[in-house]
Amino acid sequence: MKELAIFLSKSLLGWLAIQACITLMFLLYVRSRPKTILPDEQLPKTAVILCLRGADPFLPNCLQALLKQNYPHYDLKLIIDSQEDPAWQIASETINELKATNVQINHLRIIRHNCSLKCSSLIQAVSDLDDSYQVVALVDADTIVHPNWLRELVSPLTNPKVGATTGNRWYVPTGSYWGSLVRYAGNVATVVQMYLFGIPWGGTLAVKKEVLHQTGLLDMWGQAFGEDMMMHNILKKHGMQVKLVPSLIMLNREECDLLGFIDSLKRQIFYSRLYHPRWLALVSEAISSILFPTAVIVLFFLSLGDALWEAAALLLRSYSIYTLGLFLIMLIVEYGIQPVIRSQGQLVTKLSATTIVRMLLAIPLTQWVYGLAMLSSFWMSTVKWRGIVYRVQGPWNIRLVEYHPYDLLDQPIDHRISL
Repeated sequence: MKELAIFLSKSLLGWLAIQACITLMFLLYVRSRPKTILPDEQLPKTAVILCLRGADPFLPNCLQALLKQNYPHYDLKLIIDSQEDPAWQIASETINELKATNVQINHLRIIRHNCSLKCSSLIQAVSDLDDSYQVVALVDADTIVHPNWLRELVSPLTNPKVGATTGNRWYVPTGSYWGSLVRYAGNVATVVQMYLFGIPWGGTLAVKKEVLHQTGLLDMWGQAFGEDMMMHNILKKHGMQVKLVPSLIMLNREECDLLGFIDSLKRQIFYSRLYHPRWLALVSEAISSILFPTAVIVLFFLSLGDALWEAAALLLRSYSIYTLGLFLIMLIVEYGIQPVIRSQGQLVTKLSATTIVRMLLAIPLTQWVYGLAMLSSFWMSTVKWRGIVYRVQGPWNIRLVEYHPYDLLDQPIDHRISL
């Protein structure tokens, strides 16, 4: 028992040291990379594509921000599931209010049955573009952009080695629901991992239109469940990389209850299993982050039951150091990201004593939630996403089996909760 306790303690603290080093690399990148912003005359004409199904909590804010970009030549292309979708009225009202002329709304004309609805919408939007557009930018309805968002997103594409530019999302730890807090804690690690593995985020993503055609990405989208995660390997095969733009780490204030988050997390993990370029590394990370701490807690109680006080003390000390270490990493990353959020004109999170205690308690809860979601995802073969049911038998074997137009009854009761 003592030998096992020593092994688990060393493994746990060793993994903490590795996480600290990786986090330091990420923060150095965020702080040290200078911005390369192109002047107006060098910025290519860009199509910003937003696919909608359902009315996200901050959709009017999203649309208003997208239509107020400091960018000379761009058009916003909205692809909405159907004209009966609640997003259609919100979009129309926002456009009329701003008297915007650089935006077009279309409904999804062809619902493909061998890919996701979002991929169907993207294929339609890109296929409708004329030759004057040189860049395609993707954005999600939960992204509230700042005025220089598109300029900062497109500028790095002048480097021929950069195939795509991306940002990432950042949540706040002050939500009303434990689901929001667990999502925040998990996202701290996810943002660092996505930087490390070069994974783009579809909520803020730009690619040259010619690259979409040269690499066959459009054809791949036509048989895929998601649009972004596959891009790493495809671009790498063509000698290009995904570049994270630190100034495009975007704040998200939407809420999420715990049961709803677990459901979405299972889908995200399942999606990662299909397309993540380093899936086995992701599994290893999950084992280290979830299994080791849980094993230490279980062995601690077993040691107490057998009156093995020395082993129990070692395990308790190691687990406490590990948890406090993760908490410090979380705080360091939070304060490292805050200058980015502040530069976007957003209010940064003020961490009260209550919030700090909740963040600390969220660490073991996050480990257990992620462990449960990962185990559950291994047996998934059908996925329900915004009321649509898909049967998934492989990364390129997707079947839409149940569809209906989005209805107001599908909306969450709490308007702050994300779909």
